[in-house]
Amino acid sequence: MTSLEVWGGVECTVNRVGDRYFDQLERSGHTKRLHDLDRFAEIGIKTLRFPALWERLAPQRPDAIDWSWTDIALRRLRTLGIRPIVGFVHHGSGPRYTSLIDSQFAEKLAVFARAFADRYPWVDAYTPVNEPLTTARFSGLYGLWYPNARDRTTFLQILLNECRAITTAMREVRRVNPHAKLVQTEDVGHIYSTPKLAYQARFENCRRWLGLDLLAGMVDSEHELYRWIRKAGIRDEQLDHFLEAPCAPDILGINHYITSNRFLDERLERYPVCSHGGNEKERYADVEAVRVGAASLVSPYAVLREVWERYKRPLAVTEAHIGCTRDEQMRWFLEIWNSASTLRSEGADIRAVTAWSLLGAFDWDSLVTDDRGHYEPGAFDLRGPVPRPTALSGLIRTLGEGRQPDHPALDSPGWWHRAERVLYSAVDCVPEESSGVCTPRIRRARELLITGARGTLGRAFARLCEQRGLAYRLVDRGTLDIADAESVDSALKLFKPWAVINAAGYCRVDDAERDREACVRDNALGPTLLAGACASEGLPLVTFSSDLVFDGKARSPYCESDGIAPLGVYGCSKAQAEKDVLAAHPGALVVRTSAFFGPWDEYNFLTATLRQLAKQSIVRAASDMTVSPTYVPDLVNASLDLVIDGASGLWHLANQGATTWADFARYAASMRGYNAELVLPVPASSLGFTAPRPEYSALGTERGSGLMPQLEAALERYNAECLVAV
Repeated sequence: MTSLEVWGGVECTVNRVGDRYFDQLERSGHTKRLHDLDRFAEIGIKTLRFPALWERLAPQRPDAIDWSWTDIALRRLRTLGIRPIVGFVHHGSGPRYTSLIDSQFAEKLAVFARAFADRYPWVDAYTPVNEPLTTARFSGLYGLWYPNARDRTTFLQILLNECRAITTAMREVRRVNPHAKLVQTEDVGHIYSTPKLAYQARFENCRRWLGLDLLAGMVDSEHELYRWIRKAGIRDEQLDHFLEAPCAPDILGINHYITSNRFLDERLERYPVCSHGGNEKERYADVEAVRVGAASLVSPYAVLREVWERYKRPLAVTEAHIGCTRDEQMRWFLEIWNSASTLRSEGADIRAVTAWSLLGAFDWDSLVTDDRGHYEPGAFDLRGPVPRPTALSGLIRTLGEGRQPDHPALDSPGWWHRAERVLYSAVDCVPEESSGVCTPRIRRARELLITGARGTLGRAFARLCEQRGLAYRLVDRGTLDIADAESVDSALKLFKPWAVINAAGYCRVDDAERDREACVRDNALGPTLLAGACASEGLPLVTFSSDLVFDGKARSPYCESDGIAPLGVYGCSKAQAEKDVLAAHPGALVVRTSAFFGPWDEYNFLTATLRQLAKQSIVRAASDMTVSPTYVPDLVNASLDLVIDGASGLWHLANQGATTWADFARYAASMRGYNAELVLPVPASSLGFTAPRPEYSALGTERGSGLMPQLEAALERYNAECLVAV
């Protein structure tokens, strides 16, 4: 038996909500970047789920197919030695001249499939319709996607249409290439429940197999759901199609997500209203099982074993992805990989794990029902001039080469194994998870070394490392004085970190004008010395600079390549550090940022302003200074992702948006429900500043546009966090 393979895939959903189409390929721009395929080859992808989507290639008429992109892309894949698994419909309902409830849906797709096979007879693997049962649930039971229905009959009509489309499409393909394989994907997450709802869990755990059972010719009068299907108005002749001409998958493709396993509970008051639903008998909440305080609810291994034991057919994990921080993305992929490897070692024929969303995904936090611009990176991050490989791409390459990964982010378990996974209190749960759970192997965690224990930034790094399961050591100047060579060398030898984050520094901008020596020592000489020591030890380093390196003459956001001209001592110290740190350690990451605000310190401008407004006190704020306020949790999370990715050089990290201090205060006041008229806009010259400051210091970026969220979204999260704290 050959070794477990790494496959790849690009999120390519084209789903319809009402009359709107949501096109992931349009959002990612993949079809305009042929070099993406070379990037996939560079990380070792040899098999790629390839989107030749019906809606995109023949949007207006079935006889008007535009093959221009598929001609070029498939030719390039052959050159690169990458085998495509071609998909025609991915969570979609087809072009506007058909739909999932069109009685001719299957026949129309078959015509398209035959045209494709005639043009590319060498293609030998297909997924004509992705996740038919999941799509039928979202479109026919939950009302999320077109035709936005919520009844059993429509659900079954959609599922039967999709499955018949798979069989007819494969029939036409095999007339051209008799050896073509069906790689049929589905999400078959397990359902758990309270004892009272055990009957519903049993039903849903049976229903999840229905699409695959139909294709395998297993749905006859003896099937567990036969009577339920017939009561919905489905005729025997509709089922007979699958008994007379079964099209069992050559490879069962299992798409498993952290939210695939669900928990049902009749005690609605325990759960948010958005989770409330029910059946024809009673109301109940349907939530992610991982968030419920019952033991061993999440196990990719157990789900894969269920599939193997039911069908005894070759398997592959055809989607492995989680929308989370970089460390968690790596932990989840590795857990899926280890689960598949364990099952394979026990004799199951499992072929591959697919790095799905190689280019990330858009708006899946709303199940693609709204255009909010929420982006989750994958093996590559699109928020830059070209797709940037993340640490996940390194993990994929390592596993594909048959090597064991050794990234320090993998030393700790994923959040789904930690106590913070639980949002809902412990409950009795049935059915209990079967034995054989694949537990991740965790080694002694290597630490990040974080300086600046007494500062806002250092404490924020410690807090968020804790949340992310990243081991860290937070030290103050007494333990590590960054401007003292002996102190630096001693700390690096003692703690043996895998990376260093320098959150220490001199931050009193006005005092710096009178205390130049101390400012330069802490902001320039210290970081440079630390950079040299880290370079000698081969350690990644992150250190921070400021928007005050600019003179403010611009009127559009400053980018990384713009010239600097600091006005004061503080800005000069940061400018000197940027140059000297990168000279001493070219692999260092230097982050320029601006105007902190956050929920965990009492002294930032915004928190102090809101405290005064709560007392009905007037607040004077500059109306002639434009900045990019930066939400500290966003800054820290983005910095951690970048250091895990191995990023280097100069980066701008500030929330997207430019505002004056006065407008910033007024916006926050209105959001909190305070009287914004108490904010008095004044010239900066009246505020008693000693140090000169630029009138305009908003930050943009050439390296990672969108890496930091919009300012308005950050303010909403700041407000929510502060209210929770109160």
